[in-house]
Amino acid sequence: MNAIPSARRPVRLRGARLAACALATALVTTGCASSEGDDDGFAADSAGGGTDSVVLAEQPWVDLQVENEIAVQILTEAGYDASIKKNLSVETAAAALTSSEIDAYLGNWWPSQEPTFGEAIDSGDVEVVSTIVTGTEFAPAVPGDIAEELGISSLADLDEHADAFGHKIYGIEAGTPGNETIQKAIDADAYGLGDWELVASGTPAMLAQVEKSHQAGDPVVFLAWSPHWMTVEFDTVFLEDPEGVWGGAGEIRTITRAGFADDNPEIAEFLGNLEFTTDEAGEFYYAHDKEGESVADIAAAWIEANPDRVAEFLDGVETPDGAAAAEAVAP
Repeated sequence: MNAIPSARRPVRLRGARLAACALATALVTTGCASSEGDDDGFAADSAGGGTDSVVLAEQPWVDLQVENEIAVQILTEAGYDASIKKNLSVETAAAALTSSEIDAYLGNWWPSQEPTFGEAIDSGDVEVVSTIVTGTEFAPAVPGDIAEELGISSLADLDEHADAFGHKIYGIEAGTPGNETIQKAIDADAYGLGDWELVASGTPAMLAQVEKSHQAGDPVVFLAWSPHWMTVEFDTVFLEDPEGVWGGAGEIRTITRAGFADDNPEIAEFLGNLEFTTDEAGEFYYAHDKEGESVADIAAAWIEANPDRVAEFLDGVETPDGAAAAEAVAP
């Protein structure tokens, strides 16, 4: 299955691809020419705490990557210095926000990241700006055909079929809050999972394992989330949690270091205006993982196709020179 329903497919102006990738000369170095593999984003010496600038934190999650890229391209066109610190762990991002080494994070999954960010938010070292995506899901899951075949709908159903699953739960990057929650459940023998193993790997490796198992008809349980194309590809069933050991997720939030809005009120206004639907976030994943498009191209095409949304993001925002930002970046 290599397609998603038409209602979820990306709406992009294919004929305008080159125009989108050349929105303006100012976008060349931060948009179309960006490297998805660089550890330190667009500028190796980028650091938070500046004026008329923002440094965004990033994990290798496609929805976050595209949303960061959209923000950087728009802000750069508006005359601001915007960059990304890439490939940070969630814990590193939290520490960097708290110490003002970076300025903002558009990927605060809540409440699943509460163990990592909760104390910093409560103390005021990190400030919650807005919700950027609502209606998310985040939990261990199984493919729909396996759920039906084995009668699985809950974490409590797994251990009965431990041998079929090889006593393994496949997770994502080591040290992420989701992995840690699974490991704590195993350590506490929640749902009888004490003799199970968490297999931590990168997201691509986990999805490759799920796809391999799914094609072979073998049971597999893995850390899943929505928005993502996996929910359609595998007819994903998120497992219920009657004992409440799983934090879950209901929204993705934008957060900043303390004092960022005072230092950069215009950029803070812009970040607070950012909002995407779960379908859009899923489409970003599909375009990147299934159609092979670069993060920069997906972002540039989205900007080109959604001028009204860009204007909403820039509502009430001025450029560093005091002009209306919406007019400065208008096509």
